[in-house]
Amino acid sequence: MNNKLKLLFTVLVSIFALNLDAQQRTELPPYDKEKIKVSKDWLIATPQTKTKTYSKPNGQIVLSNGLISRVFDISKGGATVGLENLMTGENMLRAIKPEAEVSIDGLNFQVGGLVGQPVQNYLLDKWVQQMEADPSALNLLDYRVGNTEPRFDWKKRPEWMPKDLDWPAPGKQLVFTYGFSQKLITNLVNQSNTDQGRKVLFMDDFKDLKETWEVFASKADERNSFINEGKAGEIMALTNQYVYASMPVKATSKVWIVEIDPGTDKSGSWGPGMALQSKNGALYKFNLRTGDLSFGVYDGKNEKRIGKLLAGKKVFLRAEQLPDGLTFSYSYTGKDFNHLAKIPTDKSPITALRVGKMDQKAGAGDFITSGERGRSHINQVMILGELRENAKEDKLNRFKYLKDLQVKIFYELYDGIPLLSKWIEVINNSGQKIVVDRFKSEILALVEAESAVDDKEIWKKPNLSVETDFRFGGMSPDNLYSSSIAWNSDPAYKTQVNYNMKTPTLLEAYPKLGPMKTLAPGESMKSFRTWELFHDSWDRERIGLAEKRMYRSQAPWATENPIMMHVRNADNASVKKAIDQCAEVGFEMVIMTFGSGFEIENDSPENLGRMKKLADYAHEKGIALGGYSLLASRSIDKENDVIMPEGKKPRFGNSPCLESEWGQEYFKKLYAFYEKTGQDILEHDGSYPGDVCASHNHPGHSGLDDSQWNQYETIREFYEWCRSKGIFLNVPDHYFMAGSNKTGMGYRETNWSLPRAQQEIIERQNIYDGTWQKTPSMGWMFVPLVEYHGGGKEATIEPLKDHLPHYEQRLANLFGAGVQACYRGPQLYDSPQTKAIVKKWVDFYKEHREVLDSDIVHIRRPDGKDYDGLLHVNPEGKDKGLIMLYNPLEVPVVKTIKVNLYYTGLSEQAILTNQNGEKLSISLNRDYSISLPINIPAKSQQWFVIN
Repeated sequence: MNNKLKLLFTVLVSIFALNLDAQQRTELPPYDKEKIKVSKDWLIATPQTKTKTYSKPNGQIVLSNGLISRVFDISKGGATVGLENLMTGENMLRAIKPEAEVSIDGLNFQVGGLVGQPVQNYLLDKWVQQMEADPSALNLLDYRVGNTEPRFDWKKRPEWMPKDLDWPAPGKQLVFTYGFSQKLITNLVNQSNTDQGRKVLFMDDFKDLKETWEVFASKADERNSFINEGKAGEIMALTNQYVYASMPVKATSKVWIVEIDPGTDKSGSWGPGMALQSKNGALYKFNLRTGDLSFGVYDGKNEKRIGKLLAGKKVFLRAEQLPDGLTFSYSYTGKDFNHLAKIPTDKSPITALRVGKMDQKAGAGDFITSGERGRSHINQVMILGELRENAKEDKLNRFKYLKDLQVKIFYELYDGIPLLSKWIEVINNSGQKIVVDRFKSEILALVEAESAVDDKEIWKKPNLSVETDFRFGGMSPDNLYSSSIAWNSDPAYKTQVNYNMKTPTLLEAYPKLGPMKTLAPGESMKSFRTWELFHDSWDRERIGLAEKRMYRSQAPWATENPIMMHVRNADNASVKKAIDQCAEVGFEMVIMTFGSGFEIENDSPENLGRMKKLADYAHEKGIALGGYSLLASRSIDKENDVIMPEGKKPRFGNSPCLESEWGQEYFKKLYAFYEKTGQDILEHDGSYPGDVCASHNHPGHSGLDDSQWNQYETIREFYEWCRSKGIFLNVPDHYFMAGSNKTGMGYRETNWSLPRAQQEIIERQNIYDGTWQKTPSMGWMFVPLVEYHGGGKEATIEPLKDHLPHYEQRLANLFGAGVQACYRGPQLYDSPQTKAIVKKWVDFYKEHREVLDSDIVHIRRPDGKDYDGLLHVNPEGKDKGLIMLYNPLEVPVVKTIKVNLYYTGLSEQAILTNQNGEKLSISLNRDYSISLPINIPAKSQQWFVIN
């Protein structure tokens, strides 16, 4: 089949697909949000409304679950045209943006979207009908609707879970397929900046300063120079002072390209760039605004900021003379340029070129304040002539492979929770390899949460929580902002009230580096997933409860909450003793702890055989077994450690590169260890903290730009494999969405060297604070049965029988909160009395496991001055709640306290049963609270089960 027939076939298929979709759309039920919206509180009663796809007039479809709705226009280019919070009645979308962006082989493409919106403050239906598909964007080919699909296999461990959970979470998946139309490719050919067909009129790489250049440098500072330390083109200058070189150019010049290394320059209007002077004396400037990471354009009358500049990267700026003006574009590779702006000119020929730092109007002027000194470098200047006649045909041949590429956009909406997930997939069906340089998988222009004329240090964001499965480097939920999510200002939102247009209303999902992923013919690449959880209140407790529901829905393995011991030594006798004691008192897991002698990297037959025998012994007793491995925060050697860019250090001081020879061998050993020993747990310390690597010699990545993505893929694939095998993952990083079970609840290790009484209060504070956004099962704590980081006898619980009141308090703190700790030592008990106390609290936890592993509502934070407490709520469980109260004082606490039972689901009467079996019936007040009389003994606790 020749190329013309192939093209005709592609167009016909697209038309047929869209016509078919029009037919499918008419078969969808009509969208009536008043009929489908959920009336009851979804945090108390599971909504009966299921996720469905609906139709609207004018070529729109709606994905809704009665809590939120996302509206799509599919009759034009494929675009999100509505985002409705049905819980509050808000329309959260203020402007239409592309559904995604991809950069392939240096070319940037928008995916879907509509253009022509009059203002960006709000969005009207009638505007949507008047808007058109972006001719430079990938167009919608078809869509399909199906059920949600599991991200990976999960082998459940029901013995550690309070109740069974669905996987995947039920709901609907909507998939849009986009492709490159012939119109897009033709536009690309017409607008592309391919310069291979032009004659080179001038080239200078500044090995020295040629006589053709005339240098102009501000005399306001003696260091200002265009030749710094003998290097021509290296500019040393203060931020707001001029230093540039100028040269005449031939009248036949059509294209000017300047390669700039921004270095340490932090200028705005005075940022390094180029300027063109016409025969009539008009000046036009195109520069880097390194201070605010944008580009500057001066059109002879006005200066404006435009686009987004990547920090620290060398940039190629390109200007081209067209019959009706100048076009400005940029590139980070020098091969394919991204169009940025077009300006009209006086149509007289360009006669001079300036390169360097100039004032706002491209001249030799300084600002009133000078700013800091910075260094930048003009690396190269190239001037090109006319385009030869057959260059356009060459470009068409060059871009024809694009018609065999597709971008799929996936949306999932889940039953009973206002939660949406989104990701993209790039598919290479062409006959050549491609490189996915960068992508944005989500772009939402949302209504601002606040309207501030002046800039703010901390902005209030739109009321939704965002999560991704591409995050690393800590236990906090917010570390995703350094890896995959940004609340950016919207340069198109010119009618906002903020004077500098910095209101953070543009939610964007993209890796901060890379991925720079090479796809061979037939291969595809999926982005990370983004989850958007919409809220109906600004209340901290309610937002936290919603976030915890999200983790139960999308990472249900995080509800696996085994009772675990960290045995101090990994010899056979010590491990077997720990297993035996755990089995006796009801513990469920033994971890051979750090410093125990456990060697997961020892792949000798002797070690693997011994570990298998210990696992078999543990399994016979009903105990899971595994151990500790350190990944980051250690150095291997110069060849295998990460090579950081200048001025940066690994997060933990040292770290191996996961894509080095050592890193690849390390993961082979981990896979082999669990396959050959049958062990059940990995405590993976450090994990991968997100360190980049600039090495060009590691087998798993080619350089800096693909190093983070490739390393993360390695660890994510391993964690997903562990989930499929039922291997428990204790990881001190926020890897829940990628498969880990548990991270730190939030603690400082040296605190467990404080005196025992202080540890009790701090432990409860850590739990109280950590459970605002984590379920009890998501965070582990620590109990130093033996000395840990110093502190001596006052900090140590051993001998256990000599400190029974403290040991019991620690057990009550943890089991009463539903939080498991790493009980680190050689034994769990050392006398019948000690054993009885341990078993008492294990039995308490197992009897009430479902409610203790449920969500926590916070009653009073521990401060050592009065009682403190938590309320477990489980509105659809047998026990609707459990109140756990603690008294740190030397005297009893006798008073009446107010406890809000709203999230238990009770509305009129509550029956409370205390630890002595005594029942108390209390009527709820109109605000769902109860007045609860308490009597907590000194240095003890009191609890109530609620029904």
